[in-house]
Amino acid sequence: MSNSADSPRVESTPDRTRRFRPVRVLTVGVFALAGLIFFTSFNTAKGTDIRTDSSLLKLSDLIQERSRKNKGLDESNAALRGDVESFAESDDGSTKSDDDKLAGLEKEAGTEKLKGEAVTVTLNDAPPNATAKLPGYPDPQPDYLVIHQQDLQAVVNALWKGGAKGIKVMDQRLISTSAVRCVGNTLILQGRVYSPPYKITAVGDPETLKQALADAPAIQNYMVYVNVYGLGWKVTEDGTVTLPGYSGTVDLHYAKPAK
Repeated sequence: MSNSADSPRVESTPDRTRRFRPVRVLTVGVFALAGLIFFTSFNTAKGTDIRTDSSLLKLSDLIQERSRKNKGLDESNAALRGDVESFAESDDGSTKSDDDKLAGLEKEAGTEKLKGEAVTVTLNDAPPNATAKLPGYPDPQPDYLVIHQQDLQAVVNALWKGGAKGIKVMDQRLISTSAVRCVGNTLILQGRVYSPPYKITAVGDPETLKQALADAPAIQNYMVYVNVYGLGWKVTEDGTVTLPGYSGTVDLHYAKPAK
């Protein structure tokens, strides 16, 4: 049988198969990840404010907190030491000669206050936008513009060489076991942390102390950076001052061989 020309014509229906949409999958993934983050945060916090948890504080904040704590312990230790010495003086059975000898040792050890004419040296970092002030010198590197451990040590050593009877760095008295150390651009002295400007005060003959500073080769090298890049340097005569006595522990800590 032949097809009739008048037979109705059936047109094909376009394919309406649903296309794969990656945007929808991505949206579902974002919401799932957000839910996971919220759940993890809740599980970690356990009802506490994790923003102020000490374990999440910056290292610098923890260092400052420990420094304040050490300062309080030093002050408490000094008060207790004073009480012990007061009780011991009441009836320790010592003679006047023994007491005088002990007083002399305490003065040499730096545990007693010291009064006398003083000189203060102030060291400070250079301005952040510092440039070479004199011709023939290179542009400053970051290392040129900050106070280093050797700069502080150079001042302390020069003052001792100049006959200083006692030295205070910032608000702490130095003794024979004191170590002036820098970590980064901060000073760590006897368990406490300081930032520049650094002040070093020495009791002794002012003229002799200032001459000792001027004669020290390490300080002469430092003065080049003062004149070229603007590192801070200031020497002042303070008149009569009283240095505090050392109030920290006098126990020695040292390494021991492993057994």
